[in-house]
Amino acid sequence: MGEKIRLTAKEKSELLVEGVVTIILLLLLNFAIVVMLNQMIASSPQWQEAIFTIKSTLAFGPEHSWHLWSWENIFIGMMGVIDAVIVYWRLIRRYHQMQMRHVISELHYIADGHLDHRIHLAVNSDLQRVVDSINALVESTVESMNEERRIEASKDELITNVSHDIRTPLTSIIGYLGLIEDKQYHSEEDMQKYVHTAYLKSKQMKVLVEDLFEYTKARQTTTKMNAQRFDMAAMLDQLAASFELEAEKRGIEFVVDSDPKPLMMEADTDKLGRVFNNLIVNALKYGKGARHIYLNSEKIGKEVIIHVSNDGAEIPNDSLSQLFDRFYRVEESRSQETGGSGLGLAIAQSFITLHGGYIYAESSPKLTSFVIHLPLRIGEQLAHNGKQGLPAGTSNQSATN
Repeated sequence: MGEKIRLTAKEKSELLVEGVVTIILLLLLNFAIVVMLNQMIASSPQWQEAIFTIKSTLAFGPEHSWHLWSWENIFIGMMGVIDAVIVYWRLIRRYHQMQMRHVISELHYIADGHLDHRIHLAVNSDLQRVVDSINALVESTVESMNEERRIEASKDELITNVSHDIRTPLTSIIGYLGLIEDKQYHSEEDMQKYVHTAYLKSKQMKVLVEDLFEYTKARQTTTKMNAQRFDMAAMLDQLAASFELEAEKRGIEFVVDSDPKPLMMEADTDKLGRVFNNLIVNALKYGKGARHIYLNSEKIGKEVIIHVSNDGAEIPNDSLSQLFDRFYRVEESRSQETGGSGLGLAIAQSFITLHGGYIYAESSPKLTSFVIHLPLRIGEQLAHNGKQGLPAGTSNQSATN
């Protein structure tokens, strides 16, 4: 509820002067009209006869001496009502102008940089709609400015993290190559060790740059989707077969299950392949103590739900909600030794979002799962989100992430 406008002494004086001047002008006008009518009636016998006939018709009582109607009284009464309406209209009009001045004053206050201020004034209905629109516009502007600040801060953070992650291996590369350049090695074996270390650090930098490029491409809303129809069950079988040798080295077995089989759907297979590669690599590297990686898919309604799970160490609850943040690493599990860029899960989330789906993580002492929800047809889901004014991948369903 808006606050009633408090008129200043000057504004109250304006209203008083407005009312007094209007009344004086109306009295003068009324007097002029009465004089003109009296002169017209006095000079016209026809008018006098007509008025006498009406008065006689509305008379009653002894010898019709009581009259209910007198044109003078009726005319004066009508003039009084009209005058009152005119005075009220003039005062209300002036008061609305004062309301407008107060609203403009509030606007100037906001324009001076007080963007946290809102207009809370009780004004007339037409002006109230304008005030509500102004408040909504200010809210939208503030939100846009805050979003720009968040984006700018996010860019700064991205640059800082990339600079840090690139500088570390680059420093090692320069250091070892510098030793070779200055011939500060004792044997051919030492030189080979320096070259090999520099080579490994270069590969680490290459992985980071490629992941960074993939992440920025996935975040762009203009990224094209090459949708095609395929069998999700067959895709999961192929993924398990491609990682089978590496899994055997770590003592891990793949278990694949799909319902129904085949499970036909529409998606960009290249982007989904990158998603599953990142999730499986993540399970192989960081699923400490895992003996199985489970790849499950099922069709429920108009969506496909995929679980990429492992029975390794539990992820702390405090870390679950941050897993998809870029460059985030769970303590002790993601170290420089594993060579992770910290972008794999962020890339996976971005590609799932481009499909109109969503992904989240859940973990218990027995099982850690990444759960993916995808529409059977990405075109239908993206169109549905567009009609509701939602970005692709937004869901009303709560998730861990």
